[in-house]
Amino acid sequence: MTDAMTDSDSDCRENSDPDEKDPILELSELAGALAHEIKNPLSVILMNMELLAEDFVEIRDQRDRRALDKIEVVRSQCSRLQNLLNDYLRFIRLRDLKLVPGNLNELIQRVLNFASVTTREKNIEVNPHLFADLPSIMMDGPRLYAALLNLVLNAIDAIQENGTLLLRTRLTSGGVAMDLIDDGCGMEQETLQRMFEPFYTNKESGSGLGLPTTRRIIEAHGGRIAVTSEVGQGTQFTLEFPMPARLTTRKDAQRPTSLQ
Repeated sequence: MTDAMTDSDSDCRENSDPDEKDPILELSELAGALAHEIKNPLSVILMNMELLAEDFVEIRDQRDRRALDKIEVVRSQCSRLQNLLNDYLRFIRLRDLKLVPGNLNELIQRVLNFASVTTREKNIEVNPHLFADLPSIMMDGPRLYAALLNLVLNAIDAIQENGTLLLRTRLTSGGVAMDLIDDGCGMEQETLQRMFEPFYTNKESGSGLGLPTTRRIIEAHGGRIAVTSEVGQGTQFTLEFPMPARLTTRKDAQRPTSLQ
């Protein structure tokens, strides 16, 4: 099995000027503003392409057919750029999480309910093993839901028909963990090592920002994500989240040994 792991950086710059703006943050904000400026004219182009296509509802000759084909090319590329910009904006907007106590099991169940149509279509057996007394963690529900959904949908894409998807939650010494295991196609070494790089993708229609955004969301929750995979055998993602300090203390007082 090959594996990769990421974790939050904890660099503290004691001598930095608190009034000095982080150049990386400044560049990120500039790029976000630029993305917004690009989206506006792009929406106008797409709207006008759709209006223009209405003029070719009745194809009279080959010239009309060629014109409509070119319109469809522009429309599809505009849609692709819109999706890329939306993914990029989600990627950079992860600074202000609204963290409240929440239950990871409930969030997982919501994700599985959403994905149930696809799993039924592919006849995928879904096996949730959710720890009954899983304690709460601090979470931004919508952001964490999006991260888990991305992982589950990726797993479903990797599974052939009649495959299996296992999700389980468990306690760790300092929090809770979730394992997502599929028996899909697995990943090659290069993909495993580069999967969290922005804009890296081996999908024809992918933006290459789904997994990097997922990782940033997990790390923004104080968690970490680890991956193991083998070609032809499947992939396992493991997500670990810390419990709030007072909840950890309460649990430690109630049980002398930690469960793994």
